[in-house]
Amino acid sequence: MGRTAGSARHVRDAEFTEYVASRAGWLRKVAYLLCSDWHRADDLVQESITKLYANWSRVGQVQNRDGYARTVLVNTYLAEQRSPWWRRIRTVGSEPDAGAVVAADLDASLDLRQALSSLPPRQRAAVVLRYYCDLTVEQTADVLGCSTGNVKSQTSRGLAALRRRVVPARAGGAEA
Repeated sequence: MGRTAGSARHVRDAEFTEYVASRAGWLRKVAYLLCSDWHRADDLVQESITKLYANWSRVGQVQNRDGYARTVLVNTYLAEQRSPWWRRIRTVGSEPDAGAVVAADLDASLDLRQALSSLPPRQRAAVVLRYYCDLTVEQTADVLGCSTGNVKSQTSRGLAALRRRVVPARAGGAEA
């Protein structure tokens, strides 16, 4: 019986390792869009992967593993934003490090990333899920654990804030 359990664990670990190897880059990009810092994104992905491993037997029964992983990542990010520890660290620290952004990015991309990082966490999560992850309103509501009306409201406010921050900056740059 011990060999069977060990063999099943080995198969489970191999399956998990293969999944993580194939999706880690994608999870990191989503995490970066949520937190605007590559180091924090790595931490979020690591914590999310740890949670996935702990629940991998449950994940194996889910039809959409990517959706499950994305939900774990977003929930980990939002939980971090709510924690008293994070609020204290955030007030001590500075704005996200613009030097961490790849130098080859265009100015518009940099403007958008900076504007995205200035959104409140739930608005940022709604915008990233809707427009980067290409989820429907219903799927986004499911990931965020809220109503579809709340997703529409958060997305609308987030997009309006992005427009206010990006469009004037680009118009001002064109005149200079």
